[in-house]
Amino acid sequence: MDFFLQQLINALTLGGFYALIALGYTMVYGIIQLINFAHGEFFAAGGYMGVILLAWMNSQGYMQTHPWICLTIAFVLAMAYCAILAMGVEKIAYKPLRKASKLSVLLSALGMSIFLQNGLMLTQGVYDKTYPGVFAKGAVQMGGFNITYLQIIALGITGLLLVGLNRLVYKSRLGKAMRATAQDRVMATLVGVSSDRIISLTFAIGAALAAASGILVGLYYGSVRYDMGFVPGIKAFAAAVLGGIGSITGAMLGGLIIGMTEIFSAAYISGEYKDVFAFIILIAVLYFMPTGLLGENINDTRV
Repeated sequence: MDFFLQQLINALTLGGFYALIALGYTMVYGIIQLINFAHGEFFAAGGYMGVILLAWMNSQGYMQTHPWICLTIAFVLAMAYCAILAMGVEKIAYKPLRKASKLSVLLSALGMSIFLQNGLMLTQGVYDKTYPGVFAKGAVQMGGFNITYLQIIALGITGLLLVGLNRLVYKSRLGKAMRATAQDRVMATLVGVSSDRIISLTFAIGAALAAASGILVGLYYGSVRYDMGFVPGIKAFAAAVLGGIGSITGAMLGGLIIGMTEIFSAAYISGEYKDVFAFIILIAVLYFMPTGLLGENINDTRV
């Protein structure tokens, strides 16, 4: 039982990482029916910005005296950077192609993904960058299993971001405008909603969440790499499809399911096939429920 609970904590942590990335896919799709295949690079860029900021603050001695303030600053700046980057990508790679064919948009997305990944490689190098180990030590023992401080931090920040996104979408004027644009862009424009602005902000919010996940992954695993966004990006896309593309709740649920599948298959079957089992579940769900667990949602950014 203790072993199961330990793996459950691990699964929730990993699933939270995937959920934060998957939200960007599903929000953009809910607004303009576009799969942003460059989204995984925002995750990597956030991880790199986090390690750069934390490493500098650690070299100045700030991490030893004010670790939580430093962590907060790193999250805010990295998320802001990726939000601005995503808005730029949307203006350059997607906005001019809104009336173009789906194939043109797909090729533009793939090209931007390659461009951003190679940009990270050229500017940051091909070797891993290591995160400062200030938060890496210590754990809370609960019965026969442990919860590390990093897992507590990751679960806490992930939970706050997910709750914050739900409140933003459901309880704010911006969220109402996002849902109106997703439901009927023309009608939303007629009643005064700037669809271009809402689309850009949707890209920015999704990229900011991916950047937060990038920092959490960097802290959790200890390092980042220029191509780290590819595999988690594919899995997060699978999570969004699994939950129901266009559904925010579905993206969260899909991320948790993918994370749990990976951890429990590695723990009870074989770590070599954890990726295989995750995609087997995706294929099975799509075979029996083609629109995902909560149903494909292209007319409403549903929570």
